[in-house]
This record gives sequence, C-alpha cells and structure tokens, in this order.
Amino acid sequence: MDSFSSDFPSGSSSGKMDTGTIMEQVKVQIAVANAQELLQRMTDKCFKKCIVKPGSSLDNSEQKCIAMCMDRYMDAWNTVSRAYNSRLQRERARI
Repeated sequence: MDSFSSDFPSGSSSGKMDTGTIMEQVKVQIAVANAQELLQRMTDKCFKKCIVKPGSSLDNSEQKCIAMCMDRYMDAWNTVSRAYNSRLQRERARI
C-alpha cells in the first residue's frame, strides 16, 4: 500500500471511502498545516526582531520582546482571520 492510501483508513470493505470523511480529513490536514505555518512565521519574525545576539539563553529584554511580539502577531492574525471569515460569509450570503 502506498503512503497516501495508508494515511486514510478505509471506510468500507470495498476499500472506498465516503467523500464526506475524506473532506473532513483534508480539512484537518489543512488546519494543521496552517497552524504550523503560523507558528513558523511568527517564530521567524519575532526571532529576527528580538534576538540581536543569539546565545545559550534569553535575557529579560529578549524574553519580553518575544512575548510581546508573539502576542501582537496572534492579535493581528486573529483580526485578519475574523475579517476574512466575515467576508466569506457575506459572499456566501449573496449567492
């Protein structure tokens, strides 16, 4: 069995899956990928902004900068996500 088919359990004895089940699994995989991308981007941006001289530990100012940067990044992400979802709902309502 190839690696793709082993990622999705068989939904019936014939080996065919329900389309709804496949769609739900794809949605979960997309959500996980989006969360990983968010974390990676936030880490990269905040590290570049806050860590001037990398070392074995963070000093207090670096810790505070990282915490504030991550909070602001998450706030911005949430604001954009809410606006995007609101726009999607308006567009769907027009259809």
